[in-house]
Amino acid sequence: MDPNFNNHEQTYRATTALGSRMKSAIVFDWNGTLLDDANAVLQTVNAILSRFSRATVDMQRFREEFELPLSVLYRNLDMSEDEVEVVHSNDSAIFHDTYESLASKALLRKGARNILLAAHRQAVQTVILSNHIVEPIRVQVRRLGIKSCVTEILAFESRATQFRSMSKEDRLRLYMQANDLSAERTVVVGDMPIETEIARNLGLISVAITGGFVSESRLRAARPDYMIHDHHDLVPILQKHRILN
Repeated sequence: MDPNFNNHEQTYRATTALGSRMKSAIVFDWNGTLLDDANAVLQTVNAILSRFSRATVDMQRFREEFELPLSVLYRNLDMSEDEVEVVHSNDSAIFHDTYESLASKALLRKGARNILLAAHRQAVQTVILSNHIVEPIRVQVRRLGIKSCVTEILAFESRATQFRSMSKEDRLRLYMQANDLSAERTVVVGDMPIETEIARNLGLISVAITGGFVSESRLRAARPDYMIHDHHDLVPILQKHRILN
């Protein structure tokens, strides 16, 4: 018998036990992914463009040019540096005040509620990972009746700290470490290439969803593991990776 057999066996059992204790999770971007608010953001951006007597844009152009932080989008749409500075004054109040009013009427994207309910029933963590601000997301989560289905919201603390503190990737990395989440059974769902990049950097499963803030061609160029068109398409992926039954 291999003299190291018992040590190997103990290591295997410890590794297996650790793996069985690690948890599954579905990590959702918020805007454009769970919340169907692309039109609300488009209307807000067009209101800002009109304020400066600039031509408005349609959804196709919006999805080709959209970037975060929004200052990049404004420059992509040919706004001047002085105009961008005005929009960002007072913690971007021009954007947020217009957007929040419009977003208060937005619904969840098709199939999202069913996924959240299924995850809740099966004790799978559901995490919102967003570049938006925590409190407005909480308000929306309560309004939409999904508070009990959301395990955690990882986002910026306030307008003043937006894009000035910890990145989405760093927030998720720390959360996973603190909550023993299994990389092999954690899916990141998002409507922008950044979510695919975050998943790749952290060794997670990436799912890009069309119909959000960027074009399908931009999503494909990021090479996600999966591409879906609504949350109903997510079910077989979660079953394949043993995240949902």
